[in-house]
Amino acid sequence: MKINNYNLAAKNINTKFLLQNLGNKGKKWIAVCGVAVFMLGGCTSLKKTTSQIEPMNKAQKNTAPTTEIAPPAIFSSSGDPNFVVKVVQKAGGAVVRIDSTRTVTTQAPDEFSDPFFRGFFGSRVPSQPRERVERGSGSGFIINSSGQILTNSHVVDGADSVTVTLKDGRIFKGKVLGEDAVTDVAVIQIDANNLPSLALGKSDTLQPGEAVIAIGNPLGLNNTVTSGIISATDRSSSDIGASDKRVDYLQTDAAINPGNSGGPLLNSRGEVIGMNTAIIQGAQGLGFAIPINTAQKIAEELIAKGRVDHPYLGIQMVTLTPEVKEKIIARFGNKINLSANQGILLVRIVPNSPAAIAGLRAGDVIKTINNQPVLKVDEVQKLVENSKIGIPLQVQVERDSKTLQFLVKPAPLPVNKEN
Repeated sequence: MKINNYNLAAKNINTKFLLQNLGNKGKKWIAVCGVAVFMLGGCTSLKKTTSQIEPMNKAQKNTAPTTEIAPPAIFSSSGDPNFVVKVVQKAGGAVVRIDSTRTVTTQAPDEFSDPFFRGFFGSRVPSQPRERVERGSGSGFIINSSGQILTNSHVVDGADSVTVTLKDGRIFKGKVLGEDAVTDVAVIQIDANNLPSLALGKSDTLQPGEAVIAIGNPLGLNNTVTSGIISATDRSSSDIGASDKRVDYLQTDAAINPGNSGGPLLNSRGEVIGMNTAIIQGAQGLGFAIPINTAQKIAEELIAKGRVDHPYLGIQMVTLTPEVKEKIIARFGNKINLSANQGILLVRIVPNSPAAIAGLRAGDVIKTINNQPVLKVDEVQKLVENSKIGIPLQVQVERDSKTLQFLVKPAPLPVNKEN
């Protein structure tokens, strides 16, 4: 399942113009999908690293040892320093490994990309179909005893086959019941019964500092356990450089690596409060998880109808600030009449979209939606995502120093599926 890059109702514009002229430096992020990974959904291949312990030299041997203060232990709310062991014993059996493969057809063998062959054949390079198999690996967790498993969409996106390996070693063929690329949630079914399953907790009352545990299969190391805390809540998709997603993430310092994608983030009671999803490339202690309230809602829709219908307006936009305005005026001069200093600047309207039908134009500045002021793109994303398809939104915009009102009726987000 793939989404047109302009189809998201609320997406930070990332055109060449804005990158070059508005100084928007995006953060690099990767979806944490596996050791041999698909080049999908922001995933990246991995480089092997090694580490060596250097022997002590003579000076070091003669140096008196220093006293180090050990970091404080993390305790559960009950004060038990061994709560992680109990949670893993209770929940570990319901965490699974997910392996997926897909066949990719190319028109010419890789060797014909060599400059020698291009020079020899010129424009007559032989075009021969060639197939290769790409493999991905991630994690998931069983949500009921009849074999339904929650994971990330990017773990199974485009897969020809999916296999699920339980902790006890049993292997099952998996069927993807549905996937939603917009939130990066997918549900898999395996033909099994009486399976261990995880209880789902609540993520809307989480506070920074709460203890959490992550279980998954990072870098092919099955059933790896790490622990830490909730570092922050409500991290917007644009905060972590994933503006094409409609999710507010949990941030954790529990170690998360490629292969953890789709695995559970658990609280001290062994309840799932998030689904591990992404890291920021090159950073340490910055892991992100989809709140379980969001994942559960999406999963229920996927199980019921195999898809999720997201409200869609058909606009591309950028948060307007005095600095952004200054750069736009410097670039376009009198070609654009921009009087507002803040709000949401519409930079493109998708043809035949709800926004186009309602009469919105590029250059309009959104001031309110349903009488609620909006100053950031993330605020518009939330309002649109929480709206109802077919129920009009009252959008107030500033155009040519005039205030205008429009009724925009959200439609289902168009989705392209590729085999």
